[in-house]
Amino acid sequence: MSSTVEASVVPRGRAEWMRPVDEAILEHLRSEGNLTPDALEKLDVTVSNYASNRLTKLRKYGLVERVVPGVRGLYRITDAGEAFLDEELDAADLKPVDE
Repeated sequence: MSSTVEASVVPRGRAEWMRPVDEAILEHLRSEGNLTPDALEKLDVTVSNYASNRLTKLRKYGLVERVVPGVRGLYRITDAGEAFLDEELDAADLKPVDE
């Protein structure tokens, strides 16, 4: 008789400021590379305006960054964003950064 132990799945540690679409945005940035809000809309993640709002929030907490600092529009995932997706970082522990 064999016994199996189910692997426990630890959910990603989302912060209260996060929305479900944020994980989809981060996943697409990881798999697709640098993206704009318009590109996220074309990938059926969310509409461009909302993607822009969420990218601004994700950037404020260090999960994404602008590809060209100071220039809006093109974003990439950061090491912190990767760590969040890999369940190595609890987003609730992140503090906002003022620019």
